[in-house]
Amino acid sequence: MVLIKGPIIIGAGPSGLATSACLKKQGIPSLILERADCIASLWAKRTYDRLKLHLPKQFCELPLMEFPENFPKYPTKQQFISYMEAYAAHFNLNPKFNQEVKSAEFDEESGVWRVKTGEFEYVSKWVIVATGENAEPLIPEIQGIEKFQGKLVHTSLYKSGAEFRNQRVLVVGCGNSGMEVSLDLCRFNAHPHMVVRNSVHVLPREMFGLSTFGVAMALMKWFPLRLVDKFLLLVANLILGNTDRLGLRRPKTGPIELKNATGKTPVLDVGALSLIKSGKIKNCEFFSEDGMPKTPFPNGWKGGKGLYAVGFTRRGLLGTASDAVKVAKDIADQWKKTSLWSS
Repeated sequence: MVLIKGPIIIGAGPSGLATSACLKKQGIPSLILERADCIASLWAKRTYDRLKLHLPKQFCELPLMEFPENFPKYPTKQQFISYMEAYAAHFNLNPKFNQEVKSAEFDEESGVWRVKTGEFEYVSKWVIVATGENAEPLIPEIQGIEKFQGKLVHTSLYKSGAEFRNQRVLVVGCGNSGMEVSLDLCRFNAHPHMVVRNSVHVLPREMFGLSTFGVAMALMKWFPLRLVDKFLLLVANLILGNTDRLGLRRPKTGPIELKNATGKTPVLDVGALSLIKSGKIKNCEFFSEDGMPKTPFPNGWKGGKGLYAVGFTRRGLLGTASDAVKVAKDIADQWKKTSLWSS
């Protein structure tokens, strides 16, 4: 049994590193447990080659450290990984790798958490789950899939369209990943057909030479949410045209209002829409009701009995940074009030 003075953080991705850095600023040590052999393992091992941040870098920074000035507006996958590595080095964060958490149980009698890996049992007053909302691939049940003779690949294992050259490919889902994978497939002369399950807002990544997200955030300071939504949709229709005609029906709720209510992120178009218009990417409609998150933003970061979660806001790296700051402050307030774990 290993007694940990500060919190135990599960996951060494952006959420875990950001939380640990914020805790360190408050003078609180922490232990990061990571099941893989590197930091940001999802980015390093389970993302496609052409991945870039969909938002400008200033909206994706983790707390206490900016991106390098020489990074482009939309950093690449490798640049983001290098930023994570530099972040860990700057704050002297040293996760324990190859430590997959098998169980985490709260001991009512002693009031502590017992976290077990294959080798050790760690004990702490606090546990922070920072594995993120994309830690495990979700593959829907598809009737008759066992008879399919082709290749079935989740986006976490997709690297590039090179292996699908001149083949017909069905892409299930039209979120940012589905749209970008379809675009990548076209660049390798594959023939993607995209299944659209839900209604979806597609917005240009930029308008008037500025980030659409940045424009929205600026307008929100001065105008009501629904007025900003109307403006975004007006400009989107002018730039992109009527997406309903392409099989991409817009929800009745505006993009920002829907994001706040359900966590459903609008798609930021990086070129796929023009290929849908030209017929190079085929759309197949299959709409169903949208689900609602159990714990809506912004209160999902704190559980009971010293349990926290970082990176589950469905608001990307901006939500991760927000969660990390809140968790660190909450634990710091408790830390100052007790000497239970002092040496």
